[in-house]
Amino acid sequence: MPINWSRFCDIINSHQRFVLTSHIRPDCDSLGSELGMAGVLDQLGKEVLIVNGHPTPPNLAFVDPDLRIQVLGEGITVDEVSAAADVLMILDTSSWAQLGPMSEVVRATPAVTIVFDHHVKGDDLGAIEFKNTHAEATGRLVAEAAEQLGVPLTPEIAASLFAAIATDTGWFRFSSTTADTYHWAAKLIEAGAVPAAIYADLYERDTLGRTRLRGRILERFATELDGRLTHTYVRAADFAETGALPSDTEDVINSGLAITGTEVAVILVEQIDGGSKISFRSRCDLDCSDLAAQFGGGGHKAAAGAFVEGDFAAAQKKILAAVRQAMGPGPS
Repeated sequence: MPINWSRFCDIINSHQRFVLTSHIRPDCDSLGSELGMAGVLDQLGKEVLIVNGHPTPPNLAFVDPDLRIQVLGEGITVDEVSAAADVLMILDTSSWAQLGPMSEVVRATPAVTIVFDHHVKGDDLGAIEFKNTHAEATGRLVAEAAEQLGVPLTPEIAASLFAAIATDTGWFRFSSTTADTYHWAAKLIEAGAVPAAIYADLYERDTLGRTRLRGRILERFATELDGRLTHTYVRAADFAETGALPSDTEDVINSGLAITGTEVAVILVEQIDGGSKISFRSRCDLDCSDLAAQFGGGGHKAAAGAFVEGDFAAAQKKILAAVRQAMGPGPS
């Protein structure tokens, strides 16, 4: 269903105080969408807070030079967030599990709650939903919202939204990229986004620790099912041993899809404080969001993720068994 822009604009125009939030383990689409939307609301004279359940990863800190994004429990409480909002806007997710600590705010707030998202699957958050599941990124929807609200794009808004769209499309190489993607990218460049600078911040600022960790991940790639399944892993100890951060695993799974013959790639990342983060990637008919949903996660057909509590070895065995079953025996 297309977004009901008339209703969306009515909600924006009839309220003054907004709190924006997104999913835990934030990525560039979530962060860029929040900052872009905050910029749009700023221009309308609204009061805006951005509060997430997890901090911004250091490698993505460049998107928030003014440090607008706050973290729940780090100087701001559930009660303070709830009291600050006439409207609570959840961007880039509609999943209770992905909200993490912010789920407490969503359940407690008396504010009008809306979801602004492009993911197909999600939970009933008791919110008014504004979704376009055909959009390649939530950042694209924020750009459309600015147009619908009559707000001109500033260079700062444009840069945030370009980073959001570029990362969620794998720098415009994923199958979700369409002519409309380039249309909006062009608009953002015209408004002041500088692709070369954004690319450099995203992909040319690796630490030595990140590089060393990436080497371990690549070395551990293994294949099954005649090369159709590729998987790798990270143990919690790897972070200290290489000097890397948990956020340094972002996007490395895409290297698995680069291996000839790979149809599905999987990475399990053991977290320092327990449990394992799983990322799925597909370039076949297998729906990654269906796989992730088996473990309380979600995402898209070609890319999805989940989090599994408990022992790493048990999680790895369970995840890979589910992937093998979903892929089937393949052509005879």
